[in-house]
Amino acid sequence: MTLGRAKVPAMLSHPDWRTPRPTVLWMHGRTVSKEIDNGRFLRFVRAGIASVSLDLPGHGERLDAAMQHPSRTLDVIEQMLGEVDQVVAAIGLGELAGLFDGGNLAIGGMSAGGMVALRRLCDAHPFKCAAVEGTAGNLKMLYLDTDAPAERVGLRHPAERVARLSAIEHRASWRPIPILALHSESDRVVPVGCIRTFVDALREHYVAVGADAGLVELTTWPQTGAPEEHNGFGKVGAEAKTRQVEFLTKAFGIENVG
Repeated sequence: MTLGRAKVPAMLSHPDWRTPRPTVLWMHGRTVSKEIDNGRFLRFVRAGIASVSLDLPGHGERLDAAMQHPSRTLDVIEQMLGEVDQVVAAIGLGELAGLFDGGNLAIGGMSAGGMVALRRLCDAHPFKCAAVEGTAGNLKMLYLDTDAPAERVGLRHPAERVARLSAIEHRASWRPIPILALHSESDRVVPVGCIRTFVDALREHYVAVGADAGLVELTTWPQTGAPEEHNGFGKVGAEAKTRQVEFLTKAFGIENVG
């Protein structure tokens, strides 16, 4: 179905379609659609978790090849940031009311979707926890540093715009919640430093505001065998999905998961 004024294409899954369930708002990465990786959503359902998987701008049902070019990633992030709250409101209305627990929401995504999630969490939000994969919380390292992947291919953006969309620049307003980041140490698209530096900075922020730095978790693998070490987790894909489900069930307080 489509959700919100922006009519964001969404695929919804639910354990029983009768009772309120903890819900994950999931945003995929570049060049894929919301239906890909449905094994993830099946695992959620088996754990008692509902999900709302979204097509990013220019992807899936709103395909626009130009928007999938790396030079447009910031456009994708910026537009999706304006759509997240519309989606959250929509799943609490009409025929969906009472199915997706508004008090037990998680946000997450991979690659560009993860960048949206991290930046959204820097402002007031309703989310209880977050899980991201192969993504960056430090966009300066991705786009502006001398040895950044984007810089090496001549892809440049104004520093002010990068800073505006980069979560690490806005971490002071981040409300401490449990967060899990998964990454390949060999990622050739989004280097692991783009998330590790963010995680380190976020842990410092948690300590500074009297929160437990252990709420911020980063799990990495030396190599996964996935394309570019970025598109999925290859040979450790099942392990990564299990790790995510375990994290979410704990954060949501779900017990006795079979």
